[in-house]
Amino acid sequence: MKNKSILITGGAGFIGSAFVRRLVKQGLFSCRKQDTRRSDTAGCLHPFQGENLVPEIIVVDKLTYAGDLERLEEFKGQFKFYKADICNQKEIEKIFSKEKPDVVLNFAAETHVDRSIQEATPFIETNIKGTQVLLDVSRKYRIKKFIQISTDECYGEIKKGKFTEDSPLKPNSPYAASKAAADLLIKAYIRTYNFPAIIIRPCNNYGPWQYPEKLIPVIINNAMQNKKVPVYANGLNVREWLYVSDCAEAILFLLKKAKTGEIYNIGSGHQEKNIDVVKRILKILGKPISLIEFVKDRPGHDFRYALDTSKIRKLGWRPKASFSSGIKMTVDWNIANRKWLTNKME
Repeated sequence: MKNKSILITGGAGFIGSAFVRRLVKQGLFSCRKQDTRRSDTAGCLHPFQGENLVPEIIVVDKLTYAGDLERLEEFKGQFKFYKADICNQKEIEKIFSKEKPDVVLNFAAETHVDRSIQEATPFIETNIKGTQVLLDVSRKYRIKKFIQISTDECYGEIKKGKFTEDSPLKPNSPYAASKAAADLLIKAYIRTYNFPAIIIRPCNNYGPWQYPEKLIPVIINNAMQNKKVPVYANGLNVREWLYVSDCAEAILFLLKKAKTGEIYNIGSGHQEKNIDVVKRILKILGKPISLIEFVKDRPGHDFRYALDTSKIRKLGWRPKASFSSGIKMTVDWNIANRKWLTNKME
């Protein structure tokens, strides 16, 4: 991989930035010699200072409300950055023409279910049209590998057992439907064009730098301010939780090990009721359960998710963080970075 370049869309987002940080730390796509006949550093957020060296990691992000380059500040100078919308084919083609990436990972997406219920159009645009633009441009520039970051929500809900990669797609929200549509489009490109793509479906992620519209950072933020903590219905909905650095590590593992054309689930195996997650966080923060406020349920709310991850585990991957340790690290990070969290809530 040291001789290749990688382009990451949505790299300033929650999971995308965790993956970029993981890449930089492992030094897999560190830097390459610059072609002295032309300037490769235009468009860099922080060009390398070393002579004739430019980053091999290219980050593309629209920087919507959920994107934040502060997530990557620790590694400035070790990647190139372009502010661009994946729906804009001219912009994307310009970046591909200049950078000529070997590998593309698509993290770029509208992701919040509640927002998709209020207004589905941005989800259709970014998650479907944006994916199609990336596929077409990637084909044109003959990239060697394309990895789509999807979601377990494509499967819908399951009352018992676990979803395998062969389970039918039965999405129940506009967000999940848009991601499922993108997956089907990619499968069509694999079949029609022999396109070198891989689809990855992670379970619910949590951890540092998560935008405070998702359950866990909302709980933490509200509880720290002694505000009511909203919980849908009776809080009995079940989710499988995966610490974000474990997810990033799994994606990197699959980048090296996955077979082209395949789908892989990523999960921890740890399922927990929403109400129990809330109570656990309140206990860590030393806050009373009286802060819990049950609110009207979300329309079409999936009751339970659970993934069969035997496929990736057979290749040798295992999550490292238990839910107990992961949630404690997440709470501690949010306490230490309270200013960032509260600024996002304003």
